[in-house]
Amino acid sequence: MSGYMIKIMKKLFIIILILPLFWSSCKKEDINPVTNTTIVTAARDTLFNIMTRYYLWYNEIPPSVVPGDYKDPYELLEAARYKAIDRWSFVADYNSFMASMAGTFVGHGIRIGLDPANKARIVMIYKNSPLYKDPYKVRRGWVLKKINGTEVAPILIERNATKYNELFGPSTAGYSNTFVFTTPRGNDTTITSPKASFPVNSVTYYDTLELKTGRTGYLVFDEFITPSSNELKTAFAFFKSNSVKDLILDLRYNSGGILSVAGELASYISGKSTSDLLVKSKYNDKNSDYNSSIFFPAVTSPLNLSRLIVITSRETASASEVVINGLKPYMPVVTLGDTTNGKPTGMNVWTFSSKYVFAPITFKLVNKSDFGDFYEGFAPGKYVSDDITHDFGDRNEYCLREAIHYVETGTFTTKSGYIYQRPVYFREKPGLMNNTFDIKAAELRK
Repeated sequence: MSGYMIKIMKKLFIIILILPLFWSSCKKEDINPVTNTTIVTAARDTLFNIMTRYYLWYNEIPPSVVPGDYKDPYELLEAARYKAIDRWSFVADYNSFMASMAGTFVGHGIRIGLDPANKARIVMIYKNSPLYKDPYKVRRGWVLKKINGTEVAPILIERNATKYNELFGPSTAGYSNTFVFTTPRGNDTTITSPKASFPVNSVTYYDTLELKTGRTGYLVFDEFITPSSNELKTAFAFFKSNSVKDLILDLRYNSGGILSVAGELASYISGKSTSDLLVKSKYNDKNSDYNSSIFFPAVTSPLNLSRLIVITSRETASASEVVINGLKPYMPVVTLGDTTNGKPTGMNVWTFSSKYVFAPITFKLVNKSDFGDFYEGFAPGKYVSDDITHDFGDRNEYCLREAIHYVETGTFTTKSGYIYQRPVYFREKPGLMNNTFDIKAAELRK
C-alpha cells in the first residue's frame, strides 16, 4: 500500500451501522464541498484501493468499475457497492461524522411520524431541545399541524423529503420556525422557537413499573454514542437500587452506534463474565488475520436478568441487533413490535485529509453460537403497531402494553384490538448516526 494510504489510515474506526439518509434533513448537497480537484480524485482512488482489499464483498465489485470514470468518492462507492445486500456502506463529510459521534446536534431535536389517522405527530424529542423545556414542554404524541403556516401532514403523506427539508430550513443555530401543535388536551398552541446546538440524550426514558410479577424496569434507548455510557450507568444504577426483576428494553428507534456501548448494555442486562463471548467479527478471505472476539465488558450495577423483552422496529439495527443476537445464547430474548433491520455486518472507517470519512462494510458479526445470518432481520414474537399517539411510559401505548402483558403472563395477547400498521417517520437529525460504531485507535495492516 502506498505511503499516502498509510498516512490517511492512521486514524481508523470500526463500526457497525445502517444509513437511512432519504428521510433525513441532511442532504448530499449540504456536505461541505471540497473544491481542490486533486484531493477529490485522490480520495476517490484511495477509496477504490480500500474497497478492493477490505470490502467484505470485494469479489462482487463489477469489473467495469474504473476509478477514473467517477468524479468523486460518492459516485465511486455507489458504482462499486454490492447492491444485492449492501444497504449501508457510505462516504461522509469528516466534520459531520465526528460531530454525530460526539452526540452534538443542531436543530429542534424532533422526529415526526404519521399516525393511523394521517395526523403528523411528535415521535421523539431530545431533552435538551428548546421545545422540550419550559415553557413549551413539547412531548411525544403531540400533533404537529403547521410549520410556518404550512400543513405538515400532507407532506408526510406524499413522502416528499424535499418539501420536508425545505419546510424545516437549514441546520443553523438561531434559525427559527413557528409551529402549531395540538396538545393531548386538544388545545392548539403556537410556538416560535429557534434551532439550537445541543448535546443529545441517548436514554430517552427510564422508570420502573409495578407489575403482578414484581418490579420491572422500562428503558427507551435511542442510540449508542459516546455520552451513552454515563447515561446507561445512571439508568441501571436506578434499576439496581430498585431491585427490578425484569426489563423491557425499547429499541424501536435505535439504529446503532458504538459497539463497545452495545457491549456495556448487554453486560448491564446479563451480568455475564468478562470471559464470556458477546460477538465475533469475521473479515473477508484477504483479511482473516483481523478476525476477533468481543467479550462482555465489566460494568457497575449489572441486573443479572434471566430473560429480556425488547420492543423493535424496522429502525432497530446494528448495535441494537448485536445486543439481541449476542444475548440469545445466554437467555431468552423476546421481541415485539416489528422486524428489525437485518444488519449483521460492520465497517472499518478511514478518514481522508480531514475532508472525507470512508465506511465500507468490512466484516460480518456472529454470536457465541456462530449465528449471524439475519439479513432479513429478527421477526417479532408479535407484530404490534408503534403507537405514536401516546408518550413513552404510558401503559396505554400499544407496544408497552403488550410487553407488560408478556412480562406478567409469559405469553402474548391473542387479539390486538387494532390493525397493525408500519408508520412513516421523518427524522430531523442527519442519518449518519443511524448505525453502530465500535470506535478504536487501531489500524489495519498495511
